[in-house]
Amino acid sequence: MRRRLLALICVTGSLVSACGMLPGGHERKTVTVWLMKDSASKDFLKRFTEDFERTHEDLRLDIRIQEWTGIVDKVRGALKGGAENGPDVIEVGNTQVPLYADGGRLADLTLESMRDWGKEKWLPGLAQPGKDGNKQYGVPWYAANRVVIYRKDLFEQAGITGTPKTRAQWLADTEKLNSGDTQGIYLAGQDWYTLSGFIWDEGGDLARQKDLEWRGTLDSPEALRGMEFYKSLQALGRGPVDADEEHPPQAGVFAGGKIAQIVAVPGLAQTIVRQNPELKGKLGFFPVPGKSAGRPGTVFTGGSDLVVPQNTDDQFAATSVVAALTGAKWDTDLARTMNYVPNKTTLASAVDSEEGVAAMAAGAAHGRATPNSPQWADVEADNPIKGYMTRVLGGADPATEARRASRKITEALTPNVG
Repeated sequence: MRRRLLALICVTGSLVSACGMLPGGHERKTVTVWLMKDSASKDFLKRFTEDFERTHEDLRLDIRIQEWTGIVDKVRGALKGGAENGPDVIEVGNTQVPLYADGGRLADLTLESMRDWGKEKWLPGLAQPGKDGNKQYGVPWYAANRVVIYRKDLFEQAGITGTPKTRAQWLADTEKLNSGDTQGIYLAGQDWYTLSGFIWDEGGDLARQKDLEWRGTLDSPEALRGMEFYKSLQALGRGPVDADEEHPPQAGVFAGGKIAQIVAVPGLAQTIVRQNPELKGKLGFFPVPGKSAGRPGTVFTGGSDLVVPQNTDDQFAATSVVAALTGAKWDTDLARTMNYVPNKTTLASAVDSEEGVAAMAAGAAHGRATPNSPQWADVEADNPIKGYMTRVLGGADPATEARRASRKITEALTPNVG
């Protein structure tokens, strides 16, 4: 057991906290850290805190666990308030960074990112939404993204000896699997995250910014090709065209029927096996295939960044915590502990031993995030992409429906300044 440098340990209302005096009677500086519920285990936080306080004798950590429900308003309030009793470091969803950076309320961490933290190796799906222009506000912490979960036994019965490496092969294999009472794939009609990957692979996007103005771009030729592939794949199963992957939850559908594949985060396999223990040992994983064999498909990357409020009273102390949490030692420790993807492509080998996480890491290397606009949450609030997908899968003209959905995206991304 490591020897603690503190003579006194005191437990507060936070999950992990220690307080004490330095030799000579000098009090440690407290750094308050807000982390989200279930992002890290209690054991990880205990080990990290002990190590950090041992190597930073002038600092102590006060880690406070937050609920996702209502977090946006709580963070906004903290960013507007004074430094006293406020957080010095905050974990935020990677796509939320633009929301909080708007108005200049986050500390600019560009220098540290370039000089000390190796930002050129960060996962793009975490790093890009953490930027505003040339300034880096969000520092990547961990990632998770979708892979293909498949039935090994159904692949074998269909005579498929390996997993597909290209979208063309994936489509051909899925068509072969879609026979009799077996669905080649269960893909809900409104799974817009999966569609986004196909659009990005074609060189398109959901929306793009030009001259500081955002406009929806589902009607571009590239985006329409992505929708065309989605339609071809979705037709090789019986997924509902008017619902997303949570209605009904696809884990239950997969567990209850003869379905060869779904697109989901690998952790969903545990839920599937709990609901149908007969599938234990029969599930495998592979990255969403790309257009060519040498590059997995582009996928939406979820996960978290760490930010430092502009109103912290000690930015140096705050960035010390960010540096430690996102550095190779503790970032790989977190990835192994929680089955995440580490924040850098160079750290992917740390999760090679877990098939599902390794597949996830391969996709994350080419991951993307939603458009980097503070108003993107308004798009998702009444998501026109879902309605667009349902209408196209129901037989409507793709170009017409894409123009209609793009106009709605543009309207949602246009700030109301009146």
